[in-house]
Amino acid sequence: MGPVHLGVTDATRSLRFYEDVVGLRQLSSGPDQIRLGAGERELVVLEMDASGPVQEGHSGLYHLAIVVPRRRDLAQLVRRLLVRGYPNSPTDHVQTKSDYLWDPDGNGLEIYAESPEDGSFRWDERGGFTAVDSQGRERSGRDPIDLEALLAELGLADALDQPLPPGSRVGHVHLHVSHLQDAVDFYHGLVGFDVMGQSSRARMAFVSAGGYHHHLGLNTWAGEGAPGQPAGAAGLRHFAIDLPTQAALEEVLERLGAAGVVTAPLGSAVEVRDPSGNRARLAVRAT
Repeated sequence: MGPVHLGVTDATRSLRFYEDVVGLRQLSSGPDQIRLGAGERELVVLEMDASGPVQEGHSGLYHLAIVVPRRRDLAQLVRRLLVRGYPNSPTDHVQTKSDYLWDPDGNGLEIYAESPEDGSFRWDERGGFTAVDSQGRERSGRDPIDLEALLAELGLADALDQPLPPGSRVGHVHLHVSHLQDAVDFYHGLVGFDVMGQSSRARMAFVSAGGYHHHLGLNTWAGEGAPGQPAGAAGLRHFAIDLPTQAALEEVLERLGAAGVVTAPLGSAVEVRDPSGNRARLAVRAT
């Protein structure tokens, strides 16, 4: 997954949040955009084109998720949020350890570390999404994190303002969609992701490439048939899907074309809209 572009209303306020609270670093800026990342990797691009916050009950971004290399990096973020009193929700998904927060315009973020040694995700149509820990016990996958254990990763000398480290990347993007099966058919049948799990009861699905637990999360929690964000609202502008080769990209474009899906060339990328109107840009991964 490549950079995620977000519409925001106030450049100064948003930059303060993404740098001082989240720990991203400004890579470059212009009159209409601010590019942010970790190390030299671009992760988030702020588009100064919104006149109001994200509106509930609409399709679009649920959250963008940045995966950090170590639990220690997540602990650094959680401690900063707790010390500053910024609202957040540290959550133990067993296979991952995550913290959730929202930017000032209502764009959702997840920062997480992989923890497969603690267990794995499980799906079934009857029960939906659960997790199984390393002892074989079924867990909800939504328990609070053991903060004492997580913060024990840190020492007193660790700086509170430590930025997200090099190696951090966009791990997945989670979308509100209008109709779950339409979204699965698009991202699985046409784009080519594998379905890792789907549940009509949970009203969600995970799809990915290469066996990863999910590169895209899809849900109808904003309501079946939810419309797109209204004009001027903050929220997702587009996200990037990076393919390994030109041949892989052409295969995807062939499937999209055969299905009558409109695509728009944009420089080295090709933009496409899913059935809910969410915009993805497909491109060959930069080397």
